[in-house]
Amino acid sequence: MAAPARSRPPHPRPRPVPARMRAGDVLRVGAVGLRTRPLRAFLSALGIAIGIAAMIGVVGISSSSGAEVDRTLSALGTNLLTVSSGTTLMGEAARMPVEAEAMIERIGPVRAASAIGKIGDAKVYRSEEIPEAQTGGISTYAARLDLLSTVGATVHRGTWLNAATERYPAVVLGASAAQRLGVGAVGPDTQVVVGGIRFSVVGVLAPVPLAQELDAAALVGWPVAESRLAFDGHPTTLYTRSDESRLESVRAVLASTANPEAPNEADVSRPSDALAAKQATSQAFAGLLLGVGAVALLVGGVGVANTMVISVLERRAEIGLRRSLGATRGQIRLQFLAESLLLSAVGGAGGIVLGAGVSTGFAAYRGWPAVVPLWATGGGLAATLVIGALAGLYPAVRASRMSPTEALATP
Repeated sequence: MAAPARSRPPHPRPRPVPARMRAGDVLRVGAVGLRTRPLRAFLSALGIAIGIAAMIGVVGISSSSGAEVDRTLSALGTNLLTVSSGTTLMGEAARMPVEAEAMIERIGPVRAASAIGKIGDAKVYRSEEIPEAQTGGISTYAARLDLLSTVGATVHRGTWLNAATERYPAVVLGASAAQRLGVGAVGPDTQVVVGGIRFSVVGVLAPVPLAQELDAAALVGWPVAESRLAFDGHPTTLYTRSDESRLESVRAVLASTANPEAPNEADVSRPSDALAAKQATSQAFAGLLLGVGAVALLVGGVGVANTMVISVLERRAEIGLRRSLGATRGQIRLQFLAESLLLSAVGGAGGIVLGAGVSTGFAAYRGWPAVVPLWATGGGLAATLVIGALAGLYPAVRASRMSPTEALATP
């Protein structure tokens, strides 16, 4: 009798392989939450946008300010050195020799030299009716004719002193001095009182970045200062232009050349260093504002995280349905992570546009060159993506861990 045939066990059915989500699918699925809840998405993106706009705006304005300083230095030059009268060992005001300017001109690398001399007793008033105590902080200086070309100054209204007017009661006012005196027009009929004598205002200077002491000054000719204002002829500040390559060597000998008997009583400075220090101060303040922008960005990231957590709680039924239809945990994670990244990217793009617009508009208002560094915009966008990934990571993991039955049973 033949043995009965043995039954073979049925082959196990192969488990279905979940379909892989392409990039377009990820974007479409991730955008579902944004489309269905536009107001919430807008408010969350707004938090990110404010933080990025603050950072881009601070960097852009700071960079534009630095570009303006660089442009000013390029136009005025960084080879200007000044020698000023210091103080004696007894604390009294020192005096440079009358020949100091001529001695400095003998230094080989010095291309130009000029001088001003302060006339301490010559107070400046709009008229004789002004009380003596109300000087407005305006100082009177005797000035050489080549002063403007040496310091890089320009005349805003009127003319500069010449060989004729330097011998007569004619005065050129600095920018802030003219404003304090209320002088708007120039000419023979516009007069101010200098040292008790009426002087005609022949010109008004534009602000002088490298010689700011001239902004609050009344400048008269050297000869008329000696003949009418009892000026002693001693310069108080000397301005020199030197070869850029030999600037430091000139700087080393300026004090001893200007005042050979007491070099320690002469102060040598480089005005462009003050502008560079101002730029450094501005950058330090910008760093503080960047910190504020970073805090605002962090607050925006918390808003995104909160939105995503609420979205997961509200969409449990959707998560359960997708899991029942074969979606894997990884796909669920990817969906909510993509939604968080999209939300942050929208906010970051808006913040970049807003920050660049603010910095460009402010630079245009101040007359600065508009500079928005590429690294700032790229870094801002990268920061938003990092914030979005961190903000969406926990909600995405939480959504992926929901079982289909748990999610579908949730009311």
